[in-house]
Amino acid sequence: MKNILIFAFTLIFSLSFGTEKNLQTLDHAIFNSLLQKHVSKQGNVDYQGFKTDIKKLHTYIELLSANHRKETWSKNEKLAYWINAYNALTIDLILRNYPIKSIKDIKNPWEQRLWKLGDKLYNLDEIEHQILRKMNEPRIHFAIVCASYSCPKLQNEAFTSSKLEEQLSKATKEFLADKSRNIITKDEIKLSKIFQWFSKDFKQNESLIDFLILYTEVKISPKAKKSYLDYNWDLNE
Repeated sequence: MKNILIFAFTLIFSLSFGTEKNLQTLDHAIFNSLLQKHVSKQGNVDYQGFKTDIKKLHTYIELLSANHRKETWSKNEKLAYWINAYNALTIDLILRNYPIKSIKDIKNPWEQRLWKLGDKLYNLDEIEHQILRKMNEPRIHFAIVCASYSCPKLQNEAFTSSKLEEQLSKATKEFLADKSRNIITKDEIKLSKIFQWFSKDFKQNESLIDFLILYTEVKISPKAKKSYLDYNWDLNE
């Protein structure tokens, strides 16, 4: 009898642990497959195609809700969770209103509390400003995407804790090297307005130029002239 009880306890523990582990993997796997299918390597989003997989997207969002705010997660696990959540919810917001020409065609797009994660309704503003920005990782601005042409491109893979450092650096370097979004030379930098809107985030330890030189091959002069490019809010499709 004792052996039977030990076996039963071991089986239940194994199943519980395995289910939690698989759920976490499944969360990212579902979103990853959608991004691979409907987002080009250039970051263009096939929203019409995404609409055909809307149930799969909602399954992913439901799994995010079921695996909300685990206190045992590392910082990278939390970052990956909230970056993926922001991008998935933005896609869902566009699909709820598609076809549109711009996210700004939607009334108060960043303030709408449409998604329940855990026991709380969230909007995109709260995820960006009250959660992600407070995690002191400025590169999140090149990972979360506002569905617009001048945004950083939507990566066609989900973010994961094990690859996060590589993924954030890659997204930052690609954004800075994209001359349609930033023009960087030794003596002059014409930057995305993201660097203006969130200037404090990029000056946490040093200057903005100190941040930039970490992710560009251009040797920028400390006296480089700085300006900001117009922001194109057209849909990123």
